[in-house]
Amino acid sequence: MANSLKSAQYLIESRLLDAARGDAGAYFDLGIAFSTGTGGVDVDLIQAHKWFNLAALGGNVEGQKCRADLSDEMSRDEISEAQRQARAWLDATARRPAARRFAA
Repeated sequence: MANSLKSAQYLIESRLLDAARGDAGAYFDLGIAFSTGTGGVDVDLIQAHKWFNLAALGGNVEGQKCRADLSDEMSRDEISEAQRQARAWLDATARRPAARRFAA
């Protein structure tokens, strides 16, 4: 059990690093994790919407569909908060030095 939890945490951490580089697939994977409670994270619809929104902005068609489906289960305030968090993520990652954001 401990090994699977460590593996799940590693997966989330690695997808967060990829997301910081602007990887739309990583955004989508994080949306799935937060919408289903997989990968060692709790279900969090605001976080899930944020990641699906970022995936959609990156051109991920499945992210667009999942964001729309998830929106049906959320209040206007929750959607607004998710959008605010997505903008904050974009602002924060845009300010990072390019060498750090795109380092392998």
